[in-house]
Amino acid sequence: MPRMPYFDLSRADEQLRAAVGTRPPLNIYRMLAHGGPAAVGFLELGAALLRKNELDSRLRELAILRVGILCRAEYEVYQHERLARRVGVAEEKIQALRDGPDAPAFDTLERKVLRYTDQVVLNVKAGDSTFKAVADSLSQRALMELTITIGYYMMVSRVLENFEVEIEPAPQQA
Repeated sequence: MPRMPYFDLSRADEQLRAAVGTRPPLNIYRMLAHGGPAAVGFLELGAALLRKNELDSRLRELAILRVGILCRAEYEVYQHERLARRVGVAEEKIQALRDGPDAPAFDTLERKVLRYTDQVVLNVKAGDSTFKAVADSLSQRALMELTITIGYYMMVSRVLENFEVEIEPAPQQA
């Protein structure tokens, strides 16, 4: 049960309604809507990271899932496992994320990205060798997107966990 009621979207102002109205009716959006203008900015940043990215979408989803796992954010992991499959991440890799960056399912670049993700989440700042390894493998823009994505999904995880946002029930099959 969430720690506060979900926002009644019929009470949303025009800007918030526009930001939420094009998205699926997920509980995270109904909870975020309590943030008003901050929620609009939050959603715009998330949309930019998901839809206007240079960072390969498969790498992005691996990083997001790893953040969710490290933050113990079940809702985040549940939602992004679906997105990861949609962008072509193999099931074997999705499952291996719980084993960490050195799992044999990952290629060299994926390991670098996941090691970087782990260090940013756990230590705030990645070590020099980890930073250099990922910086040598990604463009500057992709590296910045990766870092912002890690931070953004840490924030998402904290919202989800602190407000105890519930996973939506599966749609009923006819």
